[in-house]
Amino acid sequence: MGRTVAFAVLVLGIMVAQVSVVNLLPLPGHAAPDLVLLAVVGYALARGAVPGAVPGAVAGFVTGLVSDVLPPVAHLFGHNALVFCIVGSVAGRAARGRPGAEPLVALACAAAGPAIAMVTGALLGDPRSDLSLLATVLPQTVVYTMLAAPPVVWAVRRLVRGPEPQPVHLRAYVMRSRA
Repeated sequence: MGRTVAFAVLVLGIMVAQVSVVNLLPLPGHAAPDLVLLAVVGYALARGAVPGAVPGAVAGFVTGLVSDVLPPVAHLFGHNALVFCIVGSVAGRAARGRPGAEPLVALACAAAGPAIAMVTGALLGDPRSDLSLLATVLPQTVVYTMLAAPPVVWAVRRLVRGPEPQPVHLRAYVMRSRA
């Protein structure tokens, strides 16, 4: 329970940083990485082994709803909730039973997230999702999000899971206790 509250606080901080710092960075092109999407992916990967896709989908939906009401609102209400729910569900399902595949799943979700957002925006009638953005902004957003994925996903996974347990070398421990 405590780690979920810490995740909620972290996501709120990431949302504020996304809106006030990351979206204003003078990166080449008119795109920025989606750190909130990466936080949902990190949570889904950390909790994916428990019951599969459900924790990632729930975290994505709730995070998306909060993101939808956080100013500046420049998209349809519920759009981020839908995208983050889909990506969180896919990440949690893909990580289930495959602990070695987590870095690839994170990169795949970082690449697929902006594309899913573009496609669902077009299906929902968002006027900002047109063909010109598909060719210009989408590739840049995918690249920036994939570059930001390793540190953001690692930090969120570390917060949600806690520190990785260190293996105990019994032989060295026994030898030290006899001395």
